[in-house]
Amino acid sequence: MVGTAPVRPTAPPALGAVLLLAGCAGRQTPLAPAGMQAGATFDLFTLMLLVGGAAYGAVLLFLAIAMWRASQRPLAEPQLEPADPGLRAALWLWGAAVVTGLVVLAGGSFVVERALASARTRETLLVRVTAHQWWWRIAYRDPASGAWIETANELHLPVDLTARIELGSSDVIHSFWVPNVAGKMDVVPGRRNALDVTPRRIGWFRGQCAEFCGAQHAHMALDVKVDSAADFAAWLAAQARPATAPRDSGAARGLAVITTGPCGLCHVVRGTRATGRAGPDLTHLASRRSVAAGLFPMSRGAVQGWIAQPQALKPGTMMPAVSLSAADADAVSHYLVGLK
Repeated sequence: MVGTAPVRPTAPPALGAVLLLAGCAGRQTPLAPAGMQAGATFDLFTLMLLVGGAAYGAVLLFLAIAMWRASQRPLAEPQLEPADPGLRAALWLWGAAVVTGLVVLAGGSFVVERALASARTRETLLVRVTAHQWWWRIAYRDPASGAWIETANELHLPVDLTARIELGSSDVIHSFWVPNVAGKMDVVPGRRNALDVTPRRIGWFRGQCAEFCGAQHAHMALDVKVDSAADFAAWLAAQARPATAPRDSGAARGLAVITTGPCGLCHVVRGTRATGRAGPDLTHLASRRSVAAGLFPMSRGAVQGWIAQPQALKPGTMMPAVSLSAADADAVSHYLVGLK
């Protein structure tokens, strides 16, 4: 019919509930804890939810009883009545229940805090995470040699072992948040905050800067991989090695462009003449899952596009566009995707 607006189909309420519940699982949620610290915090949250829910339910019950009693009385002028002994007993009982709930919450908070503090006595790994606009510099202290091994935007942790993560910022206030394995911690310029993390489940998880830090705050992701102790040791040993030599003439040309051009002034490729410190370490770039702190999945096209047009892909990023010929850009991306 002319003039009649089309009827838009609506999702049934049950579907909406299912979609809401889907947010309670996955690799970036505090409701599916995969670490000791996240589990302890979740237990405390559950306790608070139960105590608060019971109190709220009791208040609603009392309100319903009061409304029912009022509806049974005839309308009349309000009169002062002697105190009802039953009401007085109920008030005392309610006060005792409130005090009991507060004691339970305080006790639960104390137990969780002691559990979190006890993790410090079991630290086996030291990791320094430095936030930049808008990426993460990550350095591991080798337990064997004491040397620092640097990477970026991807945090690896051994399962069932406690890592002490020292957090710092090079520019503005950020916030480190990997909800599945640990709580949230602010990252403040000029200060090192420490966070203990004890993962309990192997797998991939997602972290995120949780403090607005500029135009690309939403594109400051952090992939987190929890490995077995043996796999973590093997990964760390691989990351400690210098970059692999070029495999062919195209990769060799890419290395030459990096070391003789502007790339080497901002980035380090260990084992080569590229020793810049302003940007991420590229020594094992292709071993990571993403490009530009989670913006794109790792691929040669993503690497080449990021080199050519970083401001178009991530406006405001500190990386300038690099003026390279098409052949040089192709050679650089060819070399970088071979750095595993």
